[in-house]
Amino acid sequence: MPVALIAEELSPATVEALGPDFEIRHCNGADRDELLAAIATADAILVRSATKVDAEALAAAPRLKVVARAGVGLDNVDVRAATQSGVMVVNAPTSNIVSAAELAVALMLAAARHVSPAHAALKNGEWKRSRYTGVELYEKTVGIVGLGRIGVLVAQRLSAFGMKVIAYDPYVQAGRAAQMGVRLVDLDTLLAESDFMSVHLPKTSETVGLIGVEQLHRVKPSLVLVNAARGGIVDEEALYSALKEGRVAAAGLDVFAQEPCTDSPLFQLENVVATPHLGASTDEAQEKAGIAVARSVRLALSGELVPDAVNVQGGVIAEDVRPGIPLTEKLGRIFTGLAGEVAQQIDVEVRGEITDFDVKVLELAALKGVFADIVEEQVSYVNAPLLAAERGTAVRLVIDPESPDHRNLITIRGTLTDGSQVSVSGTLVGINQKERIVEVNGFDVDLEPTLHLAFLTYGDRPGMVGTVGGILGDAGVNIAGMQVSRDAKGGQALVALSVDSAIPADTLADIQHAIDAASVRAVDLV
Repeated sequence: MPVALIAEELSPATVEALGPDFEIRHCNGADRDELLAAIATADAILVRSATKVDAEALAAAPRLKVVARAGVGLDNVDVRAATQSGVMVVNAPTSNIVSAAELAVALMLAAARHVSPAHAALKNGEWKRSRYTGVELYEKTVGIVGLGRIGVLVAQRLSAFGMKVIAYDPYVQAGRAAQMGVRLVDLDTLLAESDFMSVHLPKTSETVGLIGVEQLHRVKPSLVLVNAARGGIVDEEALYSALKEGRVAAAGLDVFAQEPCTDSPLFQLENVVATPHLGASTDEAQEKAGIAVARSVRLALSGELVPDAVNVQGGVIAEDVRPGIPLTEKLGRIFTGLAGEVAQQIDVEVRGEITDFDVKVLELAALKGVFADIVEEQVSYVNAPLLAAERGTAVRLVIDPESPDHRNLITIRGTLTDGSQVSVSGTLVGINQKERIVEVNGFDVDLEPTLHLAFLTYGDRPGMVGTVGGILGDAGVNIAGMQVSRDAKGGQALVALSVDSAIPADTLADIQHAIDAASVRAVDLV
């Protein structure tokens, strides 16, 4: 009987969901010695946020097959070390969306009505009705930054308050937003029009610092700003200055750039209401999370497909298909980086010998990659098709046993709102099944999909490659690999780059200006 180690207090429903097929053991995951001793004989470990499952813990667990995090975040789990050890990591990506949305609304109301300082004053024996006059939400404009699952729930709830809802999300189509009664706008318009703002974006290299000094100089001085998504999207230093100088009226914060955070200048301000990352801290969310990961543990240990696995995937998948799964996810992320928007139509084309097997999982892997960097919630094999449907994206799996140039070829091809097409293709080469990008927007390339990539399209003429290299060198960005392709002499050319670090936005702008590029796209697969 497999051993399921529960290292933290979980909902009783978790044990019920595991069923009678496991030997249930308990330990205090926060006690390092106790954890290392207990994990040695475990087949699965179920944790929340206090148990650190790192390389040391994994090394002490020769039988371990799955780490289950009863929640969304994975900061306490070393996913890379687990993958290298062949240990599956699962979480509960949708367990907290209602709780997180409700907390965002709670913070907005608390900040608008000065609940926190008024409560503190009253407890100190002070009756200060006139000092804590607030503002109504009714008939005000709320700007939702990020219209993913949680953003949509917040928009629905605030609509019920009689608010006018606008949203910024470059990966949502205007028609889809309009169906929800939301007007889609660019970020500058949202900053200018919003009386209230709520942030619901994933934390990526593009979104860190998105609401910073420049943005907070464009908002109304009456703005109430809420961030219950991820710390760092709102620049905390810039927010402190804006609040202190009266350029922002109030803020509600549940997340911080560095956590735990118990000492911040923001906590000194009366017009800030702050909570210690409580988005998922409800009984209901914890129960949903426990049940979800218990089911995933059962699937993992029975050899079935685990939809919420974040690294290696289990399931009845042919061995010939399995190596293509991580490649296809990467191709999906590259596709999104190239497109810069959600495509109206996506074809996942699978060609070659691999089509002798069931390759449906590759369609799911492609969608998981496509949406990984553009929605707030964790993307899994379960919710990826739903995310596509919610955004009006038609998806088709195309299978062809003929593959003239490669033994197997996987292509993600999409049609954008203006009718243009974006495509990226990859294959696995050699005995070690090395991942290679072999085509980008019709240009032939041969590039390893490393952590940091860039794709530049421009008119073919001498000196451009040297110019690009010089700008990157001046910015301290080292080129690891480069491919140059063109459709004709003097026609359009593509430079595909792998670099050792993320390319700063201003450096990309310098490159675009210097070579008069038609398109400059950076993709970070971190």
